Amino acid sequence: MRTRDTNKEEIVKQKAIEMLVSQGVEGFGMNRLAKESGVSVATLYIYYSDKEDLIRKIGIEIGKNFFGEMLVGFSSDMTFIDGLRKQWENRSKFAIDFSLQATCFELLKHSTYGDAILAEITTDFKQQMSLFITNAIEKKELLPITFEVFWSIAYGSLYALLELHREGKSMSGKPFVFTQEISDEAFNLVIKALTP
Repeated sequence: MRTRDTNKEEIVKQKAIEMLVSQGVEGFGMNRLAKESGVSVATLYIYYSDKEDLIRKIGIEIGKNFFGEMLVGFSSDMTFIDGLRKQWENRSKFAIDFSLQATCFELLKHSTYGDAILAEITTDFKQQMSLFITNAIEKKELLPITFEVFWSIAYGSLYALLELHREGKSMSGKPFVFTQEISDEAFNLVIKALTP
């Protein structure tokens, strides 16, 4: 039986992420991945049982990294403004520092693999965020609203701005960079919308 080569495995993961982002889940294939990675198809099956296993494992790994980063410096006991600001900082840092992984994770979250990936990685994060929101409502720092409305107001503008940053241009075609000033402007409007 052949042994695992961690360097090859990392190359395969990186190429898989690149291919998933550029070609989508439907266009992704093991034969092409092997060729792009400079390994044999048989080598891929040392690391993964099949294409679905590979995609699921990559999604879980990126997701664990993403949700782990969301909790850095964050506590459910923080004030609503401080906690949400920390979430914005962590989310924007991950999206900018790990742009390819963030794009891949978004793509996988909205694919047929999404539910299985999220079920395996979000338990602690969901508990922390639920407690944070409950605490903020109890302390009258946050208006009591449905989760979906909260999420769209709290993070919708952030993700739209990060997408413009990734594309490097605004809707009008002008160059765009996500700066601290832009972040602060949007964040302050979000706080006005969500707080009593």
